[in-house]
Amino acid sequence: MYKRRFYIIILIFFIWYLGSIFKLWNSFIIPPPEKVIKSFFILSKNGKLLNSVAISLRRVIIGFGISIFFALPLGIVFGIKPKLYEYFKNLLEFMRHVPPLALVPMIILWFGIGELSKIVIIILASFFPIFLNSLKGIVSCDEKYIEVGKVFNLTHMEIFKKIILPSAIPDILLGLKLGLGYSWRAIIAAELIASSSGIGYLILDAQQISRSDIVVVGILSIGFLGMITDYIFSIFTDKYLKKRKGSLYERVI
Repeated sequence: MYKRRFYIIILIFFIWYLGSIFKLWNSFIIPPPEKVIKSFFILSKNGKLLNSVAISLRRVIIGFGISIFFALPLGIVFGIKPKLYEYFKNLLEFMRHVPPLALVPMIILWFGIGELSKIVIIILASFFPIFLNSLKGIVSCDEKYIEVGKVFNLTHMEIFKKIILPSAIPDILLGLKLGLGYSWRAIIAAELIASSSGIGYLILDAQQISRSDIVVVGILSIGFLGMITDYIFSIFTDKYLKKRKGSLYERVI
């Protein structure tokens, strides 16, 4: 089962390797695998790659954490108070459809090209997946379970804690997972536009000196780093969901 996930990756690498041997494309545009591997070890040895990864990872953790701090409670509150959400719905919908990268020029003007501008871009990118899935999870709670809670004379707070919130957890976790992915996409784009450090800057710097092998190293590093963080997050979420055995009705009882 797990082996099948690597079949397509092995196939792509095999085609890449054969294409390089038979010179099916320009090696300047698509460098051969051995050159990319050599560059990877050189960058790892001198610490340049590790430093870039650490900087980008720190930015993602900070921005993603701030986004959770605001988006999760807001989604819960608006899910419980749909009438309150109506006042902000149009504004939030407008902001959701504006790509964070379109705001980069203004963000740079407001916050400069330092760390704060990168964090703001991550927050803008990851906020809505977390917010909308949290909102969906709260709103989509089955009314039958809520009625059961009322039958057992539970207070509004008890209904929220024992029924609404547990039923919303899967959607909230999905929103967090999506938000984490959007965080990586946003930070790399931000570092490509305005930065002097990070994986995005590593790629841009390599492109300016015509080092396509380093560009590929940066791209692969992003992909693998995203996969690793997603895998670690999935492990924790899967363990949590497995612990949530029993129906919501049994939780109420």
